[in-house]
Amino acid sequence: MPYNVKEIVSNKPSRFTAGHRMCAGCGAPPIARMVLRALKEEDHAVVSCATGCMEVSTFIYPYTAWTDSFIHTAFECTAATLSGVEAAYKSLKKQGKLSEDKNTKFIAFGGDGGTYDIGLQSLSGAMERGHNLTYVCYDNGAYMNTGIQRSSATPKFADTTTSPVGSVIPGKMQVRKDLTEIIVKHHIPYVAQTLAMTNFKDLYEKSEKAIYTDGPSFINVMSPCPRGWGYPTDELMVINKLAADTCYWPLYEVENGVYKITYKPAKKLPIEEFLRPQKRFKHMFKPGNEWMIEEFQKEVDKRWEELLKLEETTNN
Repeated sequence: MPYNVKEIVSNKPSRFTAGHRMCAGCGAPPIARMVLRALKEEDHAVVSCATGCMEVSTFIYPYTAWTDSFIHTAFECTAATLSGVEAAYKSLKKQGKLSEDKNTKFIAFGGDGGTYDIGLQSLSGAMERGHNLTYVCYDNGAYMNTGIQRSSATPKFADTTTSPVGSVIPGKMQVRKDLTEIIVKHHIPYVAQTLAMTNFKDLYEKSEKAIYTDGPSFINVMSPCPRGWGYPTDELMVINKLAADTCYWPLYEVENGVYKITYKPAKKLPIEEFLRPQKRFKHMFKPGNEWMIEEFQKEVDKRWEELLKLEETTNN
């Protein structure tokens, strides 16, 4: 179905309202806003949100930026909390205690710290049990809320407060965990990876698919952080576009095991185009550190080629 995203944005009321305290130039607010816009206007949502930037900045009692039901839960259990709510909802419907006319959707939000690391066990459990919910990871590549500490989503060589660049190490020494592929291996109906590019079409369409898929679904969304990544606040969409055009962050979906890449750059840019605007990678451009960029490029190319092969083999 074709979408006029400008029409969607202008005509649909925002269910994630203005007045929150997220940083200027942060990727998370447009992600939350567009995910919730994918809901049908007549549907209600229960949102579970892990401790993190999104939670502490959008729900400061008694004020909230969420117009739907909202549950703040601990770092490690946002998927478990929402699993319980979804199970209770099904039970109440079965008992006839809830109207059949009202449709409720269940959406979890967690950063990479609460998803890749601390909350991985509850996320995996919710996916394996088959709860009818959507989990959205807003991946900003570190524990930004608590001081820019490295997470397993942090890319190799990034400068963080717990993997600082110095004479001993050149930043984080491990490659980034591929959580999207880990969730694919749970064999759930729908998994997607996306980001908020200038027209929002990819993010909106994948959010709609995920929310209205019967069974568990997962969306991994790159969410740049100006404080942790070190870019000017007005360059959020530039960073997003460079992530897609260098294939650092491929845009794709997996429906019932079938891969589809939803954005293939006409001209794949070298990875330094994505790295250069970010202060966390500035040491990689010092004389003698060219090997870091070369190694980073090899990893990006390897993952991109693997993805192309998965699309080819699952569509034949």
